[in-house]
Amino acid sequence: MSNTTADSYSISELAQEFGITTRTIRFYEDKGLLSPERRGQTRIYSPEDRVRLKLILRGKRLGFSLDESREIIDMYDPAKGNVEQLNRLLERIDTKRQQLLQQQRDIEKMLSQLDDATARAEVARIEALKQQTT
Repeated sequence: MSNTTADSYSISELAQEFGITTRTIRFYEDKGLLSPERRGQTRIYSPEDRVRLKLILRGKRLGFSLDESREIIDMYDPAKGNVEQLNRLLERIDTKRQQLLQQQRDIEKMLSQLDDATARAEVARIEALKQQTT
């Protein structure tokens, strides 16, 4: 039985909905990303907290740090149409994309170097086996 109303959520409800632990939610709270209401020892999360949690987890999946996610989330300003927030999000996405593309190039180069090393080692092994049999 939940102590929350239709427009609020318990920590266990959010944990279950998003497939995370209550400890993770408390961590985000400790970092100042979530600010639930307190009723005694019970945390009561608002719909805004739920949306923030959803955005934090989305940012995490995109590879954003908590500080990057906080920066973008805190820019929310519906009165201005969220243009600044969306511009910053697009900048962060582009930066992340460029980092990943560079990592991909680095990985491809390393794989090529490993292929070359494997080929050289195979040739050397065959030569060594030939010398053993003669």
